[in-house]
Amino acid sequence: MVEWTDAELSAITSLWGKIYVAEIGAQALSRLLIVYPWTQRYFQVFGNLSISAVIMRNPKVAKHGRTVMGGLENASVMHSEKLHVDPDNFRVLSEIVTFCVASKFGPQVFAPDVQMTWQKFLAVVVSALGKQYH
Repeated sequence: MVEWTDAELSAITSLWGKIYVAEIGAQALSRLLIVYPWTQRYFQVFGNLSISAVIMRNPKVAKHGRTVMGGLENASVMHSEKLHVDPDNFRVLSEIVTFCVASKFGPQVFAPDVQMTWQKFLAVVVSALGKQYH
């Protein structure tokens, strides 16, 4: 079990309150598909994902990105048992989400101590998602 200090809980709650999940989710999923193109195999039903500009404008990518950001805690069983997503992709996505959040808010909001707490939070989520695999 992970221990959270009051300061960590406050940092996560405060940052989460500033995040517009549709924006960050769409950015993060688009960036995942561009930077790590092998992840596109899970999204063939989204249509043409051949070039960056198309991915960035794809409404299905944007919608799923919003879903991912809005429901991280519910994703594990479907992704592990039905889709057989490589669990390392969750780690990669968490890094991209961190990048998108840092880009959006800059060092005034996403200071090093907030980033440390945010990455701890995402590491817990990634670990929980990975534990669904057998």
